[in-house]
Parts: sequence; C-alpha cells; structure tokens
Amino acid sequence: MKKTLVVGTGLGAITTALRLARRGYQVEMVEKYHQAGGRLNQLKKDGFTFDLGPTFFSMTYEFQEFFKDAGIDQMPFRFRELDVLYTVHFRGSEKKYRIYRDLDLLAKEFEEVEPNFKEKMERFLASAERFFHDTEYLVLKKNYDSIWHYLLTLVRVPMRHSPKLLRSVWSEMERYFESREVKEIFSLVAFFLGATPFDTPAIYTILSYTELVHDGYHNVEGGMYKIVEGLKKELDLAGVRVHYNTEIVDYKYEGNKLAALIDQNGKEWTADLFVINADAAWFRHKIFKRKKYSEQKMDKLKWTLAPFTMYLGLNTKIKDIPLHNYFLGNNFEEYSGKIFKNSIKLDQPYYYVNVVSKSDPEAAPEGCESLFVLCPVPDLRFKPDWSDRDEIASNIITDLSGRIGFDLEKHIVSQTVLTPVEWRDAFNLYKGSGLGLGHDLDQIGGFRPKNYDEAFKNVFYVGASTVPGTGLPMAVISSKLVVERITKAYGSVHT
Repeated sequence: MKKTLVVGTGLGAITTALRLARRGYQVEMVEKYHQAGGRLNQLKKDGFTFDLGPTFFSMTYEFQEFFKDAGIDQMPFRFRELDVLYTVHFRGSEKKYRIYRDLDLLAKEFEEVEPNFKEKMERFLASAERFFHDTEYLVLKKNYDSIWHYLLTLVRVPMRHSPKLLRSVWSEMERYFESREVKEIFSLVAFFLGATPFDTPAIYTILSYTELVHDGYHNVEGGMYKIVEGLKKELDLAGVRVHYNTEIVDYKYEGNKLAALIDQNGKEWTADLFVINADAAWFRHKIFKRKKYSEQKMDKLKWTLAPFTMYLGLNTKIKDIPLHNYFLGNNFEEYSGKIFKNSIKLDQPYYYVNVVSKSDPEAAPEGCESLFVLCPVPDLRFKPDWSDRDEIASNIITDLSGRIGFDLEKHIVSQTVLTPVEWRDAFNLYKGSGLGLGHDLDQIGGFRPKNYDEAFKNVFYVGASTVPGTGLPMAVISSKLVVERITKAYGSVHT
C-alpha cells in the first residue's frame, strides 16, 4: 500500500485525500493551523460564528462528481441556492441594486440606467456560455505536461473566442453595456479572482454565465465550514489521520525522490509520495528554495489582492441589509488602478459585507447579528506596514454605518480584525496575497506552477496556485487532476 503524506488541509487537500483513500492509498495529513479547512475556515468568538473566508460559490456539480469518485453515497452537507445573489450600493446614492438570477427581475433593477438591458444581457451571457462550454473540458479540466502541450490545446479552441484573449473584463463589458452602474457591477467577477476588471482577461466573463445561468450561487446550511466538518467525518471513516499545529520547514531527499518532510519540531514525516496543498509557488520558494522561485522572482509575479477582514458581533439585529452586499465608491476606474500598489488612501475603501446570521441564525446569539467584512487591499510587497489597521477598520465601520443608516459602533460587542500579516502567518500566503497567483494569461493553464514537481518525481501539488486556479470548485477540480497524475504514475490499489 502506497503511503501518501498530504501537506495542508484546504478543500483541495481534503478532496485529494479522499479520492486517494478510495483508490487504496494510505493517507496521512499535516496542517499548520489548529483546525482543518485552509482559507475555508471558521472563527468562533464571544458566542458568534463566522466563515473565515469564502461565503458562497458556484459549480456545485463539481462536488457531485467528487462524491461519486470518492465513493461517498450521501453528501455530508446541504447546498442552498441563492435567488438574490447580492446587492450593490454606490457611494452617494440611495439606490440598491439587487442582482437576481431571474433576468426579468434583474432588468427592472436597471431599467432607468440601461435601456434594453435584458436583450443586451442575453447577448453577453450567450457569448460567455459559448466560451464556457467550448473550453470547460478542452482547457479547464485538463493536465498539461509542458507549455507546448498547453499551447497546442489552445489552438483547438474555436477561433471566434480569440478576441477574448486580448480584451479585459472591462473592455468586454463596454462592448455590451453603456451605463457605468451595469459595467461596474457585472465586472465585479474580477474581484472574486482577487484582481480588477481592468487587468483580468475577458475569458473570465464566464463567471457571469455560471452565476446567472449555469449553476447560480450557493451557500451551505449552517455556514460554509459545514463543508469541512462533513468532509472531515469522511476522512475519519476512511482512516485518514490529520495532525494539526504541524508546520513543514525543511526536507530530505534521495536522488530524484523526496524522502521526508521535516516539521518545526524536527520530526521527519516519511512517505512514498507527497501532495502539497500549501501554495504551489510559495512551497517551491520557501521549503525547496528553488532558484526559479527566489523572492526576487516571486515578487515579479502577479499576485492577487490581499484580504483585510473584519468579524463583527452586534448586540442587535439590522434591518434592510440582505445576506451578500458590495459597497462601491464613485471612482471605480481610479480605485481599481491604484489599489494594487497602495497608491490610493484606504479612507473610503470598497468592501463586501456578509450578514452571516441572515442565513444561519445560529451564527449569533438570539437578537444579535454576525457580520463579515472583506476589503481587498494591497499585499505586503506594496504595503508592509499595517499599524493603521484600527484606523482602516474604523473608516469601514463609519462608512458602512452611514450607508445603511445604522450606527454600528454603538452595537459592536465582538470585533476581530485580520490584516494581510495575519493571513500570511496563518496560512503561509505569499506576502499576504489572498487567493495566490493572479489569473493573467501568462499565469493560467500551462503557465501556472505545475501540479507535479520539477525535481522530485514523487511530489505533487494541489490547490489555488496550480491548475486550474482559485475558487472552491477549482480546488475540487484540482484534486481530480492531481489524482489523475498520481494514478498514472503509481496506479490504483482498487477503485
């Protein structure tokens, strides 16, 4: 029986471990944090419960495929489809735009600013749909053995999609819509990737198709961490042991094989093969110390924005604010152009608010509310000093209070703030980058760090910074791709 050591317990790691266990591999896992989940984690404090990172997702069918592949008969958590995906508020306007999946309801939201909205949106979504279905299996769900393999695959994509490779999300929006409000709202998908619509390729408008047509957005009954708790029970049933508070700091090798990984206490963890769920570029940089991944070269790569997050417990309920909300300013292009490199003040930042207890009342004591606030900010390359964390948090609370007409400050009984420093230290995120490597054309597909190691033939990678990319369904697909590589090299004991 082949022994596999999985480093990390993010969604990519857990789904990989269960797929391998089904195939007869003996799997053991080590995790730096005190509990499983990676960025799909949970914070409990002062009687309040918060999802630490992701709060909704799409492409639920990737989970269905995983359960079938891993031999899990009954899904250990329940999806909940969202009818209103989110609302968007612009600074200086009392209008709230509700983003419905129903195109007729959606059209009514924009009838004053975008004539013939439904017709325009149908054309936009049809284009995104064609691209999605022409590339999902051909490009997205595929391993690449070389850059040439990837480029030859791209040649097979129908030529009509080629312009999408040259345009940004923003320029694609401008081809279909006229109003500032519509273009800004539906280009927010770029921020879901940790970037801005001005530097994200137009191919990612497929996210608009997945959110509005294909699968919609979902969250999980009882909170997103139920995914991890449910899958952790499956790990227990499969005999997969998980060791927490265990950080890998060094390694030993014999020829072209990794022999052991060494933790902070000097313990050696041996295995026949190793799967790394830590950031694929970071691990090569920090642990393997590869020249190709030196700090100088890492800093030149394009990383996603960092998270500045707040977890607020209120001693009262808030009216008129739904589950998922975006609060934008009135300087979208300027803000997008300057936020990456810390060349704009964070006195009036753009941010997202999830009122956790609207969906799951048990997340807060009776009569109380749990709020999660995410503000994308520069990573530690551009803003290494976060001594102004309290000032930024206060700015957001003051801004949010004014925009919802409710004095939050008076009702906060629990407050936790995580800057990019805390995110970096908790989950080994390079310079605090929230979603790992960016999704520029030269950092996707075959250009992304490979899910197999260049030097050690028994080392593989899974997760956001390898193929296919960031996001919960991508992590599940990533586990499928890496298991394909492993079984191709080592076979299956049984299936």
